[in-house]
Parts: sequence; C-alpha cells; structure tokens
Amino acid sequence: MVYKKRFDNRDWEELRPMEAKVGVVPRADGSALFKIGKTVAIAAVYGPRDLHPKFLQNPSSGILRCDYNMLPFSGHGERVRPGGSRRSKEISMVMENSLLPVLDLKDYPNTVIDVFVDLPQTDAGTRCAAITAASMALADAGLHMKDLVSAVAVGKVGDKIVADLTYDEESYEEGCTDIPVAILPNSGQITLLQMDGEVSPEDLNNALQLAKKVCKQIYELQKKALKEQYKQ
Repeated sequence: MVYKKRFDNRDWEELRPMEAKVGVVPRADGSALFKIGKTVAIAAVYGPRDLHPKFLQNPSSGILRCDYNMLPFSGHGERVRPGGSRRSKEISMVMENSLLPVLDLKDYPNTVIDVFVDLPQTDAGTRCAAITAASMALADAGLHMKDLVSAVAVGKVGDKIVADLTYDEESYEEGCTDIPVAILPNSGQITLLQMDGEVSPEDLNNALQLAKKVCKQIYELQKKALKEQYKQ
C-alpha cells in the first residue's frame, strides 16, 4: 500500500500545469477554457434568455441548466459514445448544484441560463475542470456572482493524500479514493463533495484541507484570466 512516487513525478500537493482563458467562443454570451494537465474543458454560456416551453418558466427566478459532454475520442480506453449518458447527466446535475450557490437568479425571472461544457481531451478530473471553466464563463457573461467556483480532485493513493489525481492514479491497483471538491475560495464554502472509495475521517479532513489550499492557486489563475480579458 506504500505509494512512493507519483507517476508523473509531481510532489504530493502539486497541481498539474494549468492554463485558463476567457472569451474563447465568439458567439457565446460568455466562455472560457480551463486546462489542467491533459484535461481540457471549454465552457460556453448562453443567456439569460426566455425559457420555452413557457410552463417550465419560474416567475420568481431564472433557471440554470448545465450540459457536460466528453467528446468521442477525448479520453483513455474505448471511444466515448456520442450523446447523453447516465454519467453525463449526473455530472451535469453536479455542475448545476456546484454553481448555483454563487448566482443570484432572482433578477432574471422566466429565463434560462445554459452552460455547455465540452471536453476534447481528458485525463481525470473532468468534472472539476468543467466546473472551473463554467465558473469563469458565467463571470465572462457578466452575471452577478458572489464568488468564483474552483474545483479539484484530491484523494488518497496508496498511503498518500495527493492533489489533482491523474487517470493512472485513479487506476492504482493498490487502492485509490477519488474525492472531487468544489470550493468558494473567499469563504471556504464547499459546493461539491463526492467520494469514490473509502478513507478514514482523519484522511478525509486532511484531503479537504489540501483541496482548499490548492483551490486558491486555481482561483488566482481564474482571476488572472478574467482580468486579462477586460484590462483594456
């Protein structure tokens, strides 16, 4: 169970190389790209716009809809089947729940805000990259937000608590627990906490503290990307 060295030679708390840009989809109301390691997420926001059919409208608030889509040849192993799947629907719902706490949609009654996230290339941490990209795209769209949302997968690989797991670590034959986490960096509020595997309460607490620490690095990159877009 001893995990002596990470597959890509990173330190235990080190993130993979990151890149962030906003304004990458010309016709969208807001858009962003977030890359971490070999995982790339491109988010596009459309709205607020009238929601049809009208019986779905909420007269007291707008509605947030997210769509998560891994492209067919984006990842490891077999080709991803095009179209919706149970996993993509689940992650779309997870994204909505992660992003809603930073939005105040009461100013947009009877409307919908659609967030589409495509992943052309993946190597673990896809839902976290999607949430991070979507958060920047919502900000780029000019929506009022009380904070950005930064997300990362932490976990326990063998006997070590590590940040930003890769596919090889998720598949570690001697045991891996994957813990995707989304955080509001300024308040420390957690808007996503999932776990695939088992850890002790102490290890879970250590993993969450690590997530809060490294999410601040992601947050700084998100802010920098937004400032670069609007510094003119």
